Parts: sequence; C-alpha cells; structure tokens
Amino acid sequence: MEGGHLVIGVHDRTLEIVGTDTYNYDRQKAILRLTERCVNLSTEGLDIDEFITDDTNRKVWVIHIPKHLPKRPVFAHNKAWQRIEDSLVEMTAERMSAILDKPIFSETDWSAQIVFDATIDDLNEVAIAKARMMFKKVHSRIPEAEVNAWSAETFLRKCGIMKNGGITRAAIILLGKYEAAFKLRPAVAQVTWTRRNEKQDVVDYEHFTVPFILTVDEILSKIENLTMRKMPGGTLFPDTMKQYDDYTIREALHNCIAHQDYTMQQRINFAENPTYLYYSNAGSFIPGTLENALTNEEPQAYFRNECLCRAMVDFNMIDTVSRGIKKMFNEQWRRHFPMPDYEIDAKNRKVSVRIYGNEINKQYTNLLKTNDSLTLWDCISLDAVQKGRTIHEDFAQDLLNRGSLRVKLPIIQSL
Repeated sequence: MEGGHLVIGVHDRTLEIVGTDTYNYDRQKAILRLTERCVNLSTEGLDIDEFITDDTNRKVWVIHIPKHLPKRPVFAHNKAWQRIEDSLVEMTAERMSAILDKPIFSETDWSAQIVFDATIDDLNEVAIAKARMMFKKVHSRIPEAEVNAWSAETFLRKCGIMKNGGITRAAIILLGKYEAAFKLRPAVAQVTWTRRNEKQDVVDYEHFTVPFILTVDEILSKIENLTMRKMPGGTLFPDTMKQYDDYTIREALHNCIAHQDYTMQQRINFAENPTYLYYSNAGSFIPGTLENALTNEEPQAYFRNECLCRAMVDFNMIDTVSRGIKKMFNEQWRRHFPMPDYEIDAKNRKVSVRIYGNEINKQYTNLLKTNDSLTLWDCISLDAVQKGRTIHEDFAQDLLNRGSLRVKLPIIQSL
C-alpha cells in the first residue's frame, strides 16, 4: 500500500542469488510493459535496477514499486489480486468492497512528515512569537512564566510540530519563512485572494503563502467588510453590523488551510464578490456530508492533517470538537442572513463554501427576526426555498402545516 521493492532472482530465505530470466527485456521496455499490463499502477517512482553478478553472471532485478493510488485496485492480466496467507488469488468481492468503502485518508499524516533539509532557521521568529502568545490563551492552566521560559525548540516540541530535532511540514505551513514554502514542493502552500465585480470580472488579486499564522490576517484585511445599517421595527435609530461576521470568515479560511489535501498540488481559493465570499480547497469532505457535520455531537474521529490540525488548535485557529461549521450556520441565523452554501464535489475531491453578506428574500429575513420558534433545520429548509431549491417532501409538508410560517413567508406556498 505504501510502495516498496520487489527483488527478483534472490531466494527468499537463504538470500542465495539464483538469477532470473527477463525474457530479453531491458529496463525501459519492462517498465513500459508493466504500465501496459498493470492498470492503475502509478508511473511516478516506478523504476528497475539491474544487477549482474561478477562470478556467475546471474541477473537480479530490483523493481521499485510506487505508493498505491487510493481507491484504485491494481489490475494484472485484467484481474485484481490479493493474498490469502501464501496464496495469490483473484480479489474477492468483499475485499474489493472494503477497499472502495474505506475513507480516502492515508495512515501516514502528510503534515507530520519531517522536511529533511529544513531547520529552525527556516521558521519566522514573529510567527513563533504569535504562536506562543496564542498557546498561552488556549492553555491558560499552564503558568505563563513556564511557557515563556521554554526555548523555541521546546515550545515547538510541546506543540508536536518539531520531532527529534526535525521540522515538520505543519511547522512550515504555519510558521515558515516565505522561502521555506519551496521546501514543501511539489505541494502548494498558497491562498489566492481575488476580488470580483458584479460581472464576475477579477478587479484585484494577490497570492499569499506561509507563515499562515500571520498571513491569514493579511488576507482577511483585504475584505471590504462594509458596515450595514438596518432599521429595527418601532425605532428611528438603526442597528449597525458588519456585512460579514468575523468568526465566520476566519473559520472558513482556517478550515481550508487545516483540511486542504496538499498532495493534490492546488491552491486554496478565496474570492470576494459584492454579496458573498467564496472559499474552496482540494480534498474530500471529511465528515462525508453536510448533514453529518451539522448533526454529529461527537468530535471528528480523524483528520487529514492531524499534526497541522492539532497545532492550529494549540494556536487558537480552529477547534476539533466539530462545532466550527455548525457555529457558522448559527451565526448566519443570528444575523438573519442566508445560510452558507456548501458544495461537495466527491468526484474531483473539492470542497467549496459560499458565505452571504446580503439579504436575498425580505420575507425570509423578517421571519427569522420575528419567529423565535424556528430551529436551525427550519432555517436551512426555508433558506433553500428562498434560493429556489428543492427540499425533502417531509420538510415541505411540515412548513406548510405550520400556518404562521405560511402566512409570514408566502413563498413556501409554491412548494
């Protein structure tokens, strides 16, 4: 599964060199033949070393086999195979199902891997200082003087992003100097911010990279978060609020950084539109569905970037009790704004979210203001209606049966 090396021409137990007949194939021809006959075998890293003994002129091949592609059984001679003890047999339907149903998460945490040519000099001192300050807020039970006394190396070890003197990829993503991002290649650690007008034309843009603990603030400062004035009923004095809630816009961006699949070599996108913010990151949606994310009462069992996520928790950037997405929905509800739109593209392994900063349907807005009997799921259903989307028949019937809602939001009569 993680790749390896197949030695042909040496006896398994005695290591006696017995040689092998390669049927007049040279290395390049053999590699080509392997890729033709073994469907789904990755060519990245596939190679063959040939050795010939001086005394007996026997040939030994070492085939370097790359890491297995997720959810893609390798076919040899048009069949998928598996081992049952010492026997090689055609893969059973049960085993095939187990592979395809397994979540696409590597047992090896990419973010926890050591960058072998990186040292602590590749980390930004200001970023480390900010991380230490945030760590003290999160871990207030640890005496502040004790945290201050830790060396930079000790502090990074306590956060799990420095191991045995080595700098992890998570450390560079959060705390690395600008030029340290190149040591993560071919992975891309970059957020591209764009501003678009009403015609969706790009009118401004900028690329941001590590250290994300600092550059996130630079990215968010780009947003024209306008002050809105609304007139509550029965008063001449307007309430004021920002177009976007600070927690929501920060949480969405932090989630992109934490859960990005950096091995896909794509940027995180953050687009500012006149009436909404758009975020997207590469990778499958970890909870599986939005409903799971909103209803799950337990913390997430696993993370794509465990080391990175744990450090972001320590630095007060995210939490790991599965409340972030739900809180974003509740904040929009509290502000009487449309619900966030999540688009989960399982085929292309991409997750995007749209955060609205404007009113779409005044009846929807007034209902959220005046009806305190609504639940979050009521708001989500009504939000879908105001956006012209189909909702489940049971939800539609429930809304129609509640007369007060039908009177206050006539649009649901069209369900």
